[in-house]
Amino acid sequence: MSKKYDADWENALTVVQEVQPPFIPDGAHAMTVVISYPPGSAGAPPHRHPSGPAFGYMLEGEMLFELEGEPPRVIYPGEAFWEAGGDVIHYSDGNNRDDIPSRFVVTMLCVPGQPMLTLVDEEELETRKHLRVPAESDTPKPIDEG
Repeated sequence: MSKKYDADWENALTVVQEVQPPFIPDGAHAMTVVISYPPGSAGAPPHRHPSGPAFGYMLEGEMLFELEGEPPRVIYPGEAFWEAGGDVIHYSDGNNRDDIPSRFVVTMLCVPGQPMLTLVDEEELETRKHLRVPAESDTPKPIDEG
């Protein structure tokens, strides 16, 4: 290849998400993971990212995404999502389809030595249920966790 760089490199960039996160911990540690769920998977149990934000991008399939204080919504391939971290509960990251797998990438930031993710127990879910926003009428219902 004779070129040192592509003269049209700036046109290769597409912004999929631009946010102002509430905080990034001093000396933050970052981890990027790819999460793959089979068709119909309910995904991870309710959890939070206690010490920093998480930024994601849907690679394939569909995710039913639900954060405390927001109605559930479906994330499609090519769409970005994020959560502030801290005290906010992430209720759902399940596969919204029962006929195809889903796959997404997430970069999480946190305080060194602290967990990237902590699970939320049933007792806390009960005490915070008033903070959960119901699904809008045109949003698919959450996958049965049974």
